[in-house]
Amino acid sequence: MGQQQQFNQQNFKKRTSTLVFLKGSTAPLVLYVEKPEALYAELNQAMKSQSANVIEKETQGPLKKVAFMSNQIAALALQEEQYM
Repeated sequence: MGQQQQFNQQNFKKRTSTLVFLKGSTAPLVLYVEKPEALYAELNQAMKSQSANVIEKETQGPLKKVAFMSNQIAALALQEEQYM
């Protein structure tokens, strides 16, 4: 069984997504981009801004393109997940 576990773990890859929680929404937007840490930093700065701006991003996951207002961001997170 030890070999099987080791084999299974070697087949998994890791990816990081940026989660955007919008005010009034129960589920976050899960954004897959090439540089999730950079997107997180950009959105974090936008959250702190006094002005409301439209943020539009193209992504590599199931959501191909998203747009939302910067003043509607309630929280952000980086999530690491395994996939095959």
